Amino acid sequence: MILGIDTSLGTAVAVVESDGVVRAEASSDNPLGHAEAIGTLLVDALAGAARGPIGQTGALEEVALTHVAAGMGPGPFTGLRVGIAAARAFALGRGLPVVAVPSHDAAALGIVLSAALTDPFADVPRFAVVTDARRREFAYSVYDGIDDDGIPVRVAGPALTPRDAVDDVLAGLGAERRDVTVISASMVAALAGRAVAAGRELTGPEPLYLRAPDVTLPAAPKRVGA
Repeated sequence: MILGIDTSLGTAVAVVESDGVVRAEASSDNPLGHAEAIGTLLVDALAGAARGPIGQTGALEEVALTHVAAGMGPGPFTGLRVGIAAARAFALGRGLPVVAVPSHDAAALGIVLSAALTDPFADVPRFAVVTDARRREFAYSVYDGIDDDGIPVRVAGPALTPRDAVDDVLAGLGAERRDVTVISASMVAALAGRAVAAGRELTGPEPLYLRAPDVTLPAAPKRVGA
């Protein structure tokens, strides 16, 4: 089973089996307060996973995790690093590998799977995952369906654009706009499972910050001559 954690928008935690069956989900839509919420959500998700897949009841089971999936953004600096730090700390404590997952890719997987539920044979046209990056900007990533490993094919982004320019930018890329307000930790974990099965790395270990943090280290003090 894979533990998924994402704090790029709200705060979300999920436990998913290797075949994609969701064992438990817990989330908060609050775009702030990630550090206050993450501990309780982890406890709730792990407790829910011990009771079996969602929609089923039975005796408590051991939650045998194999990986921890961390949503790497894009997202605000402070909130994003809370989830990544929590994923790494949990993985270190359990001796588990961390799978880095672009949060937009997880959202794209959810969009493709939702479309497949409506019509399994329909082609999903090129689309863009769009999230609020604050400061009058949107973050976007553009996708062309999924590949043979079941992983969304990202053809552009993640990148930032002014809010009043996003529609023109996406039109130039030939992509339908899909606004996303919540990143599903279940999709983060499910995508991590697909990447592990295919032996692929989705992104590097560094968070996908699209702008520099507000707080920076002070410059070294100037030398004063004698």
